[in-house]
Parts: sequence; structure tokens; C-alpha cells
Amino acid sequence: MQEASRHPYPAPAAPDDRLPVTILTGYLGAGKTTLLNRILSEDHGRRYAVIVNEFGEIGIDNELVVDTDEELFEMNNGCVCCTVRGDLIRTLHGLLARPGRFEAIIIETTGLADPGPVAQTFLVDQSLLARTRLDSVTTVVDAHNIRRQLEHSADAAEQIAFADQIVLNKTELVGAEELPRIESLLRGLNPLAPIHRSRRADVALDSILNRGGFDIDRIGTLMQEAPAPHAHDHAHEGGHSAHAHHGHECEEDHDGCGHDHATACDHECGHDHDHHGHEHEHAHEASHIHQSGISSISLTSHRPMDEARISHWLGRLVTEQGADILRAKGIIDVAGDDRRLVFQSVHMLLEGDWQRPWRPGEQRCSRLVFIGRKLEEKGLPQAFEACAAESP
Repeated sequence: MQEASRHPYPAPAAPDDRLPVTILTGYLGAGKTTLLNRILSEDHGRRYAVIVNEFGEIGIDNELVVDTDEELFEMNNGCVCCTVRGDLIRTLHGLLARPGRFEAIIIETTGLADPGPVAQTFLVDQSLLARTRLDSVTTVVDAHNIRRQLEHSADAAEQIAFADQIVLNKTELVGAEELPRIESLLRGLNPLAPIHRSRRADVALDSILNRGGFDIDRIGTLMQEAPAPHAHDHAHEGGHSAHAHHGHECEEDHDGCGHDHATACDHECGHDHDHHGHEHEHAHEASHIHQSGISSISLTSHRPMDEARISHWLGRLVTEQGADILRAKGIIDVAGDDRRLVFQSVHMLLEGDWQRPWRPGEQRCSRLVFIGRKLEEKGLPQAFEACAAESP
């Protein structure tokens, strides 16, 4: 990744053969330990290095341990597990000094409430960038207790907001009619992260590992897979076409604006319905049940963007306000160019690239998603619309 003050749109990278890194987070009792036990003990044919804060919390049976030393535990399925007893970077370099023993790294953030600093370690340390790539921030959520946790903990909200995928665990403890409401609550904090339902962390490992969630070449595809926001909170101003959708997702699985049919953008922002008088159950709760001030805003516009304006705005935004913007992703229709411009940011780190051309018959529009604190105060819809290109 590049810093926002440098080149926000670097040249395409060569094929990536670096070790993928998954950061596994979640509030106390969510089920991270159960998921880690599965990764370390199942005969899945892969070799993972798993870094945890305190090995004693994992509770691996002695017969699973093949060899041990002070910090490294090798399992009989080829995985290794080590503890963080000091600096994370030192531990990582110690693992990387053992070439050929594993194909991927998983870091469990017990005791580290905010996954942001761990993720940034892999985005700014040049020696780690050369050998590893951040693949995913996976958050495990306790379906039975998440409402209570969000009421009392900003940490729980941040873990969900920062994730690029969510494992909704302990679903057997929640009624079938309640699960869609809980998922709507989670999407209010993070509209882009897919949600995997599980019992005792029984999610298929293939579905959560080697995801490519931070791969700029896949951002456009991942955004297409996410449900489009429900247009219940329009930001009309002087005829502008940009719409802001705050903190609530509809439960229908609509495509994003990059999909191959022309109705996707039309559904999201092409109709001028008045939804303010309609009661969306739990919409207010989804935005404000927690005390952290974290919410999400989705911006959509049919007007082509001016490349210089949009680049300058995004760079300035993450540089000046990146501490409050946890994650951001977007697909941008740039005036005068047939390609899609795709970007993502993690706090004050911004990366973007030109992707495939818009397909014939594909509805061209720009869609940006911001996840962070106090977003309503940052004037994002107005600033976004000011980046539109002048009409011919």
C-alpha cells in the first residue's frame, strides 16, 4: 500500500506469491478459540502458522503437539503455533526464518481489542511487505450476546467495522426469526463484509481463508458480491444525484453497481422514493445501539467523476481524517476513461488502481463505502458530489 500523500494509484503489481496473513479477532467468548482449535487440529492438508497472545488459552491437547521449544509448537497436521511474548514483528521474523514449514499465517488478537494496529503492521513494514500480504481481517461474533456487547463496548463495534468478513457464531442459541435482524445490525456497522453463519465455529475453512480481502485487484469483485444499501436515507441537494445511505442494510441480496445488468444502479439510486415515512425495524438500533459512534455511509452517483478532483479529495480525506475512517472502498466511474477505478483505504493508507473496462450495457456509476466514527460530521456526500466532472 501507498501513503495517501504519495501515489494513490500505483501501477499494477506482479502476481503475488507472498504468504497470506489472516487476522482473527472477536469479542471475548465469541468462539475464536474453537475456530483456532479447528485450524490447528483438523487434517485439512494445509500448513498454517498461528500466532496467539497466550498459548495456554488455546488448550491444544498434548497428543497434537509434535515438537516444542520456547515459543513454537508444531502440530501433527503440519501447522505450527507460537506465542507473542514481545514484539509482533520480532515474532513474525522468527517464523519467516523457518522457510518451507507453512504456507500461510493466522494471527489471533486476544488481548488486542483493535485489529487496526495489527493490520497496519503488514501494510507499512517494508520487510514484511516483501514476504507477506494481508489477506483478511476475520471477526467472530457471538450471535447470542452481540446486542448486549455493542451496548457496552466500543471494542466490539470496532472489530466488526474493521472486518472484511464475519463469522456469526452460536447461531443455535438464537431463534431463526432473530438471525436476519442480527445480520442487519452487523451490516449497519459494516455493509461490505460477508456473514458466515456457524455453530461451534463450524464454518468451512475454504470459505474464510485465502480470501484476498485486501487485494486491490479483487476489491471490485468483492464489492459486487456485497448487498447494495437500501435507499432509505437520500441526500438530495440542488438536484445532485449522489445518495448517502447510513448504517442500515436491507435484507435482500441486491448486487452492487458493478454487476453485469443495468438495473443494479437503478435499484440503488435511480428511484426517488420517499422512505423517511416508512419504519425500518432496527434501523436506528443498527446505527446507534453502541456507544462508539461507528457507522457506515454508502455514496452512489451516476455522474462521472473528475479524476484529479476525486484523487485529491480521497487523498486529503484519509490524510486529515483517516484516524476516524477505519475502512473505505469504492468503484469510481471516471469521466473520459472506459476503465473502472477501484480504491481502498485502511485508516491513513490509501491504495487504488485501474481495473477492467466497463462492459457493454453495464450501468456506469460510482459507489463508495466509508466505515468509521462520526461520519455524519464529515460532509462526505457533498464533498463526493463536488468531485463530479463538468457536463460537456
